[in-house]
Amino acid sequence: MTQEMGLDPLLLEILACPCEVHAPLQVDVSRQVLVCTVCRRGFPVRDGIPVMLLDEALPPVD
Repeated sequence: MTQEMGLDPLLLEILACPCEVHAPLQVDVSRQVLVCTVCRRGFPVRDGIPVMLLDEALPPVD
């Protein structure tokens, strides 16, 4: 799954949401984002690089 977005699986293991909880992330291949398991914000992946900025995060999804 992570290779479809150009992400190294080891990178996903160490990434955490920048929210105050620092929760792990899940891959949403259809939307090309990493989704926080707690706050549910989506972080876009551009050219294989996750944009982990709260200001650029997509609104939470159910």
